[in-house]
Amino acid sequence: MSIPPAGSFAALPRRIKVCEMGPRDGLQNESAVVSTSDKIRYIDLLSDSGLPVIETTSFVRPNAIPQLTDAEAVMAGIVRRAGVTYLCLVPNVRGLDRARAAGVTSIAVFTAASESFTKRNINMTIAESLQAFSDVIRIGRAEGFWIRGYISTAFGCPYEGDVATAEVVRVATALADMGIDELSIGDTIGVATPAKVVEVAEALQRQLPVERLAMHFHDTRGTALANVLAAMQMGIDIFDSSAGGLGGCPYAPGASGNLATEDLLYMLHGMGIETGVDLERVRAASRFISGVLGRPLTSRAYNALEAASTRT
Repeated sequence: MSIPPAGSFAALPRRIKVCEMGPRDGLQNESAVVSTSDKIRYIDLLSDSGLPVIETTSFVRPNAIPQLTDAEAVMAGIVRRAGVTYLCLVPNVRGLDRARAAGVTSIAVFTAASESFTKRNINMTIAESLQAFSDVIRIGRAEGFWIRGYISTAFGCPYEGDVATAEVVRVATALADMGIDELSIGDTIGVATPAKVVEVAEALQRQLPVERLAMHFHDTRGTALANVLAAMQMGIDIFDSSAGGLGGCPYAPGASGNLATEDLLYMLHGMGIETGVDLERVRAASRFISGVLGRPLTSRAYNALEAASTRT
């Protein structure tokens, strides 16, 4: 697939779906436990911004991720706004049962394109993880859940280095064949460059419709927005981001820094691309959670806009 000439944006998507990762992926690695009430307030502020998808929590074992032991209470406390998908990570059938009881209707499963990462992250091989998720997906589809799949380390692994594009395609195809509605392809350690993004996106689109593909970039090396643009040039119009740039990965040394929602919105809106998301309201959510955490956030756009507002 050819890429439009430099400077040409005519072939880019006119509208982008932004999937907010802050409440789950952003908070799960914070050392200080965030109170349930603060999580609820944070999610409600994000809901007010017009974000179409918010990943709220995870129904993992309570001792697996201490930050997310209050999944049921969070889901019971948030204001569920019409038109917003509240996505929850579900690792197995037991987690699905908990999610169902909490009124969840959209779930996500998680694997990787690297055997070493999968083993260290969820103590399974890739094949074992796919087998474990097959029942979750089968039951979820039968019960009408919207189901998302995450494939991490799609561009590089902290333990193995480069990851073969063919392996990414193999795992993605396996999940799609199970009935996944949407696949998020993750640059877990932030090593992707635009050329690699084009290579992976092109290979995936030989097997899967572009409408089912999303990209999840980390800004560890400062390439996240460039990678978004490359992916858009390949027709991808769904991107994950985290308010304020919260989050990273405890299994990937040096991988802090999800693509910040404010940075993504600032670029897209400046290019005339619609998102339906109010940047100022996302900033309000980031300002709130920054106060809760007691530390500054990493988003460049957030910090620049906050600084500008204090000068006026």
